[in-house]
Amino acid sequence: MKPADLGLLRTPGTPALSPDGRTAVVAVTRLDLEADAYRAQLWAVPTEPTEPTEPTEPTEPTGPTAEPARPLTHGWSDQAPAFSPDGRWLAFLRTAGKSGKDARPQLYVLPTGGGDARQVTTVDHHPLGAGTPVWSPDSTRIAYVARVPDEGRYGTREDVTPEQEPPRRITSLRYRLDGVGFVLDRRPHVFVVDPFHAEPVPVQVTSGDFDHADVAWSPDSDLLAFTSARHAGRDRDLRSDVFVCTPDGKNPRQVTDTTLGVGQPAFGPDGRTVYFLGSEVGPGGLDFVARHTGLYAVPADAAEGTPRRLTPAETHHHGDSTGRTVVTADGVLFGNENRGAVDLLLVPFDGGEPRTVLSGHRQAVGFDAAAGVVVATVTAGDGAGELVAVRDGSERVLTAFGSELARTGRVRAPEELDATAPDGYPVHGWLVRPEGPGPHPVLLLIHGGPFAQYGWNLLDEAQVYAGAGYAVVMGNPRGSSGYGQAHGAAIRYDVGERSAADLHALLDHALATSPDLDADRTGVMGGSHGGFMTTWLAGHSDRFRAAISERAVNAADSFVGSSDIGWYFGEQYYGDADLRARMSPLAGADGISVPMLIIHSEQDWRCPVEQAQRLFVALKLRGVETELLLFPGEGHELSRSGLPSHRIARFDAILDWWERHLRTSHNG
Repeated sequence: MKPADLGLLRTPGTPALSPDGRTAVVAVTRLDLEADAYRAQLWAVPTEPTEPTEPTEPTEPTGPTAEPARPLTHGWSDQAPAFSPDGRWLAFLRTAGKSGKDARPQLYVLPTGGGDARQVTTVDHHPLGAGTPVWSPDSTRIAYVARVPDEGRYGTREDVTPEQEPPRRITSLRYRLDGVGFVLDRRPHVFVVDPFHAEPVPVQVTSGDFDHADVAWSPDSDLLAFTSARHAGRDRDLRSDVFVCTPDGKNPRQVTDTTLGVGQPAFGPDGRTVYFLGSEVGPGGLDFVARHTGLYAVPADAAEGTPRRLTPAETHHHGDSTGRTVVTADGVLFGNENRGAVDLLLVPFDGGEPRTVLSGHRQAVGFDAAAGVVVATVTAGDGAGELVAVRDGSERVLTAFGSELARTGRVRAPEELDATAPDGYPVHGWLVRPEGPGPHPVLLLIHGGPFAQYGWNLLDEAQVYAGAGYAVVMGNPRGSSGYGQAHGAAIRYDVGERSAADLHALLDHALATSPDLDADRTGVMGGSHGGFMTTWLAGHSDRFRAAISERAVNAADSFVGSSDIGWYFGEQYYGDADLRARMSPLAGADGISVPMLIIHSEQDWRCPVEQAQRLFVALKLRGVETELLLFPGEGHELSRSGLPSHRIARFDAILDWWERHLRTSHNG
């Protein structure tokens, strides 16, 4: 790929399936390079077309099918489709424009039999926008979550600019969030609205100085379930609970026992059980490291009941981005991380051995089910995602959204690597090989997290670097997810040394088994935890010619107080103050002599900009060739969801850096 090929990506989100199982609707997002913004429209996809169909620019489909996939909406950005249970309506979120009040999504409903979309909520109802719609089973109401700003803040008064707002009095550790900003003065609450009323008025269901998320309806439409942390110690731990209440907010009741971090509740078919995702957090409520998120069940009528885990704690970890728990007539769907893949499983209601719905070298990242049909958004190493339908055990690919990019011939399929660390431990990874005979300069690419995984999906990073002639080695060393809890927890309190052993082993294996890779022209790069390891490796190894450390944790001591999650993440991963001081990559900066490019975002609150500045100054004072590239207006997710122009500028800077430092031999 070339950096400009980002404009060819067509990325489908989580599909919504009609009650009869015949039609899926999915939001397809693309980068509009000319407008420097993201655009998204809803597509209607029949679940049994005669062959895959593909979109052309801008959104019109081509192909000889009798029932082609077709664009259903043409708004600036339409997302989060949801069919009413009677099949007559499609609810969705529409963002009218890319800036100001137009950039705040509002709720719309569209008649499935034809007609125009009708706006349900407005900026007067929700100045900060509405959340994902969830229909009541009787198809008469929609529930959702929306942030409620304090009066006079966030544009609620036109005569008060952000600089004129009163000071914030902060008493909680949880007062800000990367990508959002301050949260203590705009709590998310549950709302219910009748979308068919002549003048819909949303009813606020929850209240108080609490965060709420993940609303769901009971089968009889008489109850709502949602998640919240309302216990006394919520400011100092990671616990939360599932609550139920009536749709008008009366009779709220906690149904879990404040022992887990929870999310995405859903009622079972009979309404007697609530299924949800949960993670253990230990006796102190902060032990989150490498804890697998599993599927749990609790009686809906419980009073602080004890949840029952339905998936094995050691081997099964939730890895999809569906955003809700999908309950079918036969069990609960669950996306399970597995060695770079995300398998789609059907978990029986009483637990036990799950049935595999989708597996292989791919990731099922979003799905829905109805009338015996499962539709999933599936990604692989050579595509950004297609819709796949599963009926009676048979699969059918429904779309070809990636065809335009594929026709360029610039997407390189990843090759699997299986290496062995010095202590005999297996290290799994991939090589993305550029075209041509070589010898190719090599990049060791390190993922963030660290409890995350590279895998069988289209990673634009690796594709762009391979397209520029670099062989990309990437993998999942100890500390990563997808290989069991013990694998993920192995680096705790010794992050640098233990991760480094596996990363060196993977790179050694790739070089030893691929003669077209040039071991003398090797660079290292990564973001977030990958940036931590990049800085660490640059200070503890002389094998790399240059490095790029991005949005990194460089100074574990100040990270604890400056990061939005540092107050718990720092100690749990890096240890006490003495350990943090020794483990910090900045502590090894005296060993860095190779050229270092440091990339950071000015509004990164996950790894704040001081992390980059401290490393930059330390290297500059020692005379190391160092550059600091700062992006205004961006947060921690720049490389994945930043402005298109910034993403391309970032790629241009990275390729320029490697061109300067890896293209020539040591002798020039």
